[in-house]
Amino acid sequence: AVVSTQSGHYGRGLMIYLTLYATDCIVKLQKSPSKNQAMKDMYSLAISRFSLPGEAGFPLNSVYARPQGGEVEKMRSYLTQCRQELGQRMVEKVFGDSDKPSKWWTCFSRRKFMDKTLTPLGQHI
Repeated sequence: AVVSTQSGHYGRGLMIYLTLYATDCIVKLQKSPSKNQAMKDMYSLAISRFSLPGEAGFPLNSVYARPQGGEVEKMRSYLTQCRQELGQRMVEKVFGDSDKPSKWWTCFSRRKFMDKTLTPLGQHI
């Protein structure tokens, strides 16, 4: 369901999902004391439990169809892979050659894209 290109619907949904995830990454990265720790933090965030379409707490239920049957694990695996890749790339962007996060990047931690977040209310990243 995620990789379907029917009218580009899922492609747009994935872009929105990853934009929301990038915001969560920046929030987590601003707290990382070093680039090495940031890589570990991004891996932990990527593999942590997250909601799928149709589940409570998934902010994009209007964009994604609920996966059926065997698609559930395929979608979870695909999104986990996307989250891992984006997290690694975010570390390189946010830290660059430094061992401290860039203030330019971390200023985005206070903004929400579409006034949504992947992080459930009350849960800390």
